[in-house]
Formats: sequence, C-alpha cells, structure tokens
Amino acid sequence: MAEADKPLSTLVSQGWEIVSYATGHEAAQGTVTENFLLRRMKSHKLLKVRKKWIGHGFVVTEMDI
Repeated sequence: MAEADKPLSTLVSQGWEIVSYATGHEAAQGTVTENFLLRRMKSHKLLKVRKKWIGHGFVVTEMDI
C-alpha cells in the first residue's frame, strides 16, 4: 500500500496523537464508519474512514475542529 492509502499512519507520523476512537453505522449508506479524534499541540482533527461502496479502497474525510 502506498503511504497515501494510509491516512491515519501519515498523520501519526506527522506528530498527531490519537485521543479517541469510535465506530458507527450509517444507516442511509449501510456502511460502518470509523472515527478517530486526533490532537497535536492545541489543534484537534476528526478523521472519518469508511469503505467504498463500489470498488476497493476507503473514503477518508478530515475535519479540523
């Protein structure tokens, strides 16, 4: 896997720390979403990861909090 395929590993190697983890089911899409709360210094970021509907791979969403 390329480093671009591992967004969580990339963020951790950049100094982000995993603060919390939660998983949930999106009923509208029928998929499981994994949520990671990350912290670096006084910044926080939410990383949402879910499997693609069609094809291989994952859909990743990053949000600054």
